Amino acid sequence: MRKIYLLPALVGLLTSVAAGPLAAQGVVPKQKAVPAPRAAAAGAAPAAAGAPVAAATETPTAGADDKTTKAIDGFRSAKFCMSEADVRAAMTKDFSAKPDAIRAQDNASELTHSLLLSVPELLPNGGTAELSYVFGYKSKSLIQIGAVWSKGTDTAMTPEKLFSNANILRAHFMGEGFKPDSIAMNMPVAGGIVMFRGSDAKDRSVILLLQGTFENKENNQRVLTPTSLLLFYVADAKSPDIFKLPPGQF
Repeated sequence: MRKIYLLPALVGLLTSVAAGPLAAQGVVPKQKAVPAPRAAAAGAAPAAAGAPVAAATETPTAGADDKTTKAIDGFRSAKFCMSEADVRAAMTKDFSAKPDAIRAQDNASELTHSLLLSVPELLPNGGTAELSYVFGYKSKSLIQIGAVWSKGTDTAMTPEKLFSNANILRAHFMGEGFKPDSIAMNMPVAGGIVMFRGSDAKDRSVILLLQGTFENKENNQRVLTPTSLLLFYVADAKSPDIFKLPPGQF
């Protein structure tokens, strides 16, 4: 079973933008791969599959303030700080989930608890995704919602579909009004590309990460073959509610 983490790497995504790994699914022909980022502005239009992808920028965009900034309070009916019982009810409401379709999982290192659910067509024509709802170590309340698209969630998934899903979601988030100085796009990281990252006025964050394997092609161009797409809604990426050893114990 795939382990669900709040990911200390998510903390890095807000600063150094380090990414956590998922298993690669193999190499596909060059025309099916995604060229690695180069350079472009945060407001640039998303690239089509197979076209060069722009490098990240984090330049503020004029015209947004705390009153107009997008509020990130969870995903659909599931809201941050909800109890497990309330989240189960939200999953049932949102996806008509049967009780036996919702799976529970514990993380032994972070001491968090998660609920998992496979959802066909979470994104229209996007294939089956696996949703994860993570509950904090101390609070026991909802601190993160994640969605993953990969061969592991849908055997019919392809690199082209992953890149298409990523472009659709990035275009959507670009128009959502996140805090301008928090926005970054097309940022290369270890094992993939941060397609979008943005935060609201309370520093709650959305992170869209396209993972895969890089190859060096002609003219030293690095090409990414996508293997998974991860979407996170995070209540506090800088100081997550996970277990940490107290200072001085070791």
